[in-house]
Amino acid sequence: MSRYTVAVLVRNQFGVLNRVTSLFRRRQFNINSLTVSETESADFSRITVNFEGEEAYKQQLINQLYKLPDVCSIKELESETTVSCELLLIKMENSPETREEIRVAAEAFGAQIVDYSKEAIIYRLSDDSRRIDDFINLMRDYTILEICRTGSVSLEKGSTTIRKVTLF
Repeated sequence: MSRYTVAVLVRNQFGVLNRVTSLFRRRQFNINSLTVSETESADFSRITVNFEGEEAYKQQLINQLYKLPDVCSIKELESETTVSCELLLIKMENSPETREEIRVAAEAFGAQIVDYSKEAIIYRLSDDSRRIDDFINLMRDYTILEICRTGSVSLEKGSTTIRKVTLF
C-alpha cells in the first residue's frame, strides 16, 4: 500500500467535510491525518488528507471527489515538490533521573519547552511527519504522559497554487 497526500479546495459550507471524508470511508482508504482550515478567502476551506491505499483506487477516489458539488479543485501533493509541516505537543514526566536526557534529545530535534511544572514538561515540535515520528519513538524510552499532534499541512513549492487548478 502506498501513502498519498491530497489537498482539496472546497466551498466553506456546512457538511462538506463529512461528504469528503465519507468518500474515503466508502472507498476503504485509511486516513492517517486530516487538516482543515479556512483559506486566504473565507469562502473556501482547504482539506489536506494523508492516506494509504492502492494506486488504482486512489484515482477513482479523486474522480469521485470531483463530483461533489462543493469541491472546487484537488491537487495531489508529492513530497519532492511540497513543503509539509506538522505540529506536535508532547507532555513528558519531569523526573530528576531523566530530565537532562529528555532535554538534550528535545534540543537535538529542535523541540521547545512550552510548559514546565514539577511533575511534567510539555514540548512543542514543528517538523515533517517522519521527524515527528522519530522524536516520539525516542521519547518512548521515557514516560510520555500525553501526545497531541496535528495533521500535515502542505503547500506546493513555487508559484503554483491550488486555485490555479480550480474547476469553476
